[in-house]
Amino acid sequence: MKKLFLFLLILSSTLGIAAQTQPDSERLAEIAMKRLWLDERNQPGIPPKWTYEQGVVHKGIEAMWYATGDAKYFDHIKKGMDHWIDEKGNHKNYDIEEYNIDHITPGTSMLTLWRATGDLKYHKMVELFRSQLKTHPRTKEGGFWHKKIYPYQMWLDGLYMGQPFYAEYSAVFGEDNWNDIANQFVWMEKNSRDAKTGLLYHGWDESKQQRWADKTTGRSPHFWGRAMGWYAMGIVDTLEHFPKDHPRRGELIAILNRLVVAVEKVQDKKSGVWWDILDFPGREKNYLESSASAMFVYAIARGVREGYLPEKHMKIATTGWAGIQREFIKTNDKGEATWEGTVSVSGLGGNPYRDGSYEYYMSEKLRTNDAKGLGPAIRAAVEIEAYKAGWPGKGKMVLLDDHFNREIRKGKLGKDEVWHYKFDEKLDSGFSIWGDVFRSLGAKIGHLSEAPTAANLSKASVYIIVDPDTPRETANPNFIGPNDIKAIADWVKKGGVLVMFGNDAVNAELDRFNDLGREFGVQFDKNQKFPVINNNYPMGKAMINAGNPVFPNTKAIFLKEVSSLTLSKDAKAVLTANGDNIMAVAKHGKGSVFVLGDPWLYNEYTDGRRLTAEYQNFQAAKDLSRWLLNAAVRK
Repeated sequence: MKKLFLFLLILSSTLGIAAQTQPDSERLAEIAMKRLWLDERNQPGIPPKWTYEQGVVHKGIEAMWYATGDAKYFDHIKKGMDHWIDEKGNHKNYDIEEYNIDHITPGTSMLTLWRATGDLKYHKMVELFRSQLKTHPRTKEGGFWHKKIYPYQMWLDGLYMGQPFYAEYSAVFGEDNWNDIANQFVWMEKNSRDAKTGLLYHGWDESKQQRWADKTTGRSPHFWGRAMGWYAMGIVDTLEHFPKDHPRRGELIAILNRLVVAVEKVQDKKSGVWWDILDFPGREKNYLESSASAMFVYAIARGVREGYLPEKHMKIATTGWAGIQREFIKTNDKGEATWEGTVSVSGLGGNPYRDGSYEYYMSEKLRTNDAKGLGPAIRAAVEIEAYKAGWPGKGKMVLLDDHFNREIRKGKLGKDEVWHYKFDEKLDSGFSIWGDVFRSLGAKIGHLSEAPTAANLSKASVYIIVDPDTPRETANPNFIGPNDIKAIADWVKKGGVLVMFGNDAVNAELDRFNDLGREFGVQFDKNQKFPVINNNYPMGKAMINAGNPVFPNTKAIFLKEVSSLTLSKDAKAVLTANGDNIMAVAKHGKGSVFVLGDPWLYNEYTDGRRLTAEYQNFQAAKDLSRWLLNAAVRK
C-alpha cells in the first residue's frame, strides 16, 4: 500500500511538472477546449446558448491553430460552430430582430470556416450576420446601438463585438464600408474619452435619459477595465483587415496610441496588471482583474508586432504578462492550469437595473476559467511567446508575387477570384498559414501585383515567386523577361532575399524561370520527383539531417511532384534525396536565394488538416521563414 501511495504521489508530481513546462498558451487552450461550459450536455467548449463568449474563445483557439499548425484547434472551432447550424446553414435559434451587437461576435468563426473550407453553409451564416448590420439601429451620428433593449447607447464592448467581423467581411467580399467602420471607433472615443486621464468611460447614452448617464455628457460614471480592453482589442483586430492605403487607417492607429498611453498610467506598479475600475487602485473592494489585463497585454503586444505602436510599449505588455502569470494563472491539485480573477459581467441599465456606480461594479462576482478572460489570455500568451522567440522580421516586408502567378477562376459564389498561392487565401491552395508565420516573426506581408522593378522591390526584404503561369492556366500569362531578371538580380545583389518555388514541368512555366535561376546557378530539371498516388503520403517523405542550416528544428517533411535542381556557380544543396538536389541556396552579392521545385508550403500541407504529425511541414515553414528573415536586410 505504501509503495502504491508513493507511486501515485510521484506520478501526480511528474504530471504537474510536465503540465507547467507546457507553454502557457497550450495550458490555457486546454482549459477552453476541455473544461469550459461543463454541464449535463457533455459538450465541453460549447456553451448552452449562442453567445459572444464562444466567439471570444474561438479567436484564441484560432490563434493557436496559426501558431502551431495543429488541426485540433481548427476542429474545435468547426465543431463549435456546426453545433448551431444544420447542413444547409440554417441557425437553430438566431433572432436578428433582437439587434444585439454581441451576437455578431461568433461570426468571425463562421468567416474563418467559410474561407478555409469553401462550404456554403458557413457563407449563409456569414450573410445572416452581415444582414443584421445593415438594419441594426444606430445613433443619430450613425453609431451602432449596443442592443435594441439599450436604445441610443454605445458601449465600448460593442466595438469589439461587431467591428472585427464587419471589417473582415468587407475585406473578403470587397465592400467599401471603411468610413463606416472607422467612424464607429472615432465616435466612441469622442463621446467617451476623458480629456484629463485619456481613459474611456464604459458607456455613452445619446439620449442622456438613462439613470447612469451624466445629464450633460451622456457618459457612464466609471472607467471599467474590461470595457477598455474590449475597445483596444476591437481596434487591433479591425486593423488587420483595414486597407493599408485607406486615408482613415491612421485615425484608428492614433486612437490606439492614445489609449495605450492612458492605460500605461493606470498599470499597477506592484503587480504589473490592471484594476477592475482602472483609476481607483487600492480602493476598498476594488481588485486586480484578469480579463482586462489579458486584453491590454494582447492588444499592446500585437500592436507593437504589427507596427501600430512604438517598440518601447512592449515593456507594458511584458510587465503585464509577468503579472498575469503570478496573479491569475494557477495550478490546481490535479496539475491542471486554472485561470482566475475574471469578473463574470458588468453592464449598464437592464432589469434588474445596473446604475453604473462603483458599488455596482464591486457587486459582480469573480469566476474561475471564465471565457471572457480565457480567450484574450490565450491570444496574449501567443503574442508574448512569439516575442520571446524573437522577431527577426521587424521592419521587414515579405512580398509575394501576384504578377507571374495570377490565376483567375469562378468562385463558389459565381464571381471571378484570384487564387493559388496567395497570403490572403485560407483554402487548401493558399499561403495564409505561411503568411501568418511571417507575421508572427514580426514581418509585414503583401502582394506585388505588377512586374518587379527597382522601385517596387526597394520596399521588400524578401520576394517570393511561386509556380509561374503557363498558357494552359492563364489566358495571357505574364512571363519572366530580361527586364524582370535584371531588376530582381540587382535587388538581390544589394541584399534582398529571393525565394523561387517552382513545380513539375507540367504545372509551371520553367523555361523562363530557369532564365532567372541561371543568374544564381540554379536550374529546374523539368522532371517529377516524389510522385504521390492517392494521398499515399509516405511516397513524399523526405528526411532532413541534423544540423541543417535552414531547417534546424525539422526532421521529416512531405513533398509532392517536385522538380529536382541542377546547381552551378556557388549554389549549394540544402536537401538531397536519392542523389537529386531538392532544395538549394545561393549567395548573390549581399543577398541570398532559396530554391525548390515545388510550391510546397501551401495550406493543404501546413495547416495540420491533411498530414499526420510525423510530417513537420509547419515547423519547416517556421524554420525557413526565420532563415529568410535573418538573411534579409532591414528596409
